[in-house]
Amino acid sequence: MPDVSIDLPAPALSDDAAVRDAVLDNAAWSSLTGPHAAFAIGGDLARRYPDDVAPFVAVRTWDDPAVWDALREIVDAGEQFGLSGFDGELPAGWEFVGGGEGVQLIETPVLSTRPDEEAVELGADDVDDMLAIVARNQPGPFRPRTHELGRYIGIRRGGRLVAMAGERLHPAGWTEISAVAVDEDHRRQGLASRLVLDVAFHIQQRGDRALMHAAASNTGAIAAYERLGFALRRRTRFSSVRAPQ
Repeated sequence: MPDVSIDLPAPALSDDAAVRDAVLDNAAWSSLTGPHAAFAIGGDLARRYPDDVAPFVAVRTWDDPAVWDALREIVDAGEQFGLSGFDGELPAGWEFVGGGEGVQLIETPVLSTRPDEEAVELGADDVDDMLAIVARNQPGPFRPRTHELGRYIGIRRGGRLVAMAGERLHPAGWTEISAVAVDEDHRRQGLASRLVLDVAFHIQQRGDRALMHAAASNTGAIAAYERLGFALRRRTRFSSVRAPQ
């Protein structure tokens, strides 16, 4: 994610909504201590997904300096991984590799979801095609077992996977829509919107609400998601960090 920031208005939330949605303030941690606990490696201060599932590491709070010792117990020497919400100084030996501003969007009542007749569910037999479309379009981190985090769907044309979207982080009561990718020769046909609405439909069917993350610099995608019925909730800092050798 590029190291850029844009000015976006902060969302207005009622006190009740702010309390209810607090799990979103630390979405990866909420996932790893909640619905995705079965994937979690770590303990009370720091947790991570297996590297072949997702490159995300989360901590309970950055206010406790002991989290850095906890992180060293769950990451390999020299490993590069993603962190969210950290904007302080790294301890000696830790290296900042890159980062930038991101935005978190959540569904609103305007979002009108629906299943898509052309979309097919993707699974273990489709991993090679899923990795290939991610490599072609770079929608964000996607690993060989990322599809195990939730439901993934795609559209095939002539046997080729040309569009994809699915579920990733899963804080209690919420599911993140991620890996939205459409091949260049199939863009401007509404495929991304159709898949997002299908994924959101099934999220709502099981009683959850949909959220999304995007780079703050990706104003085109943000505008498209807002037109569908998502609204900005917060901005956050994403960092790529390398552990000490």
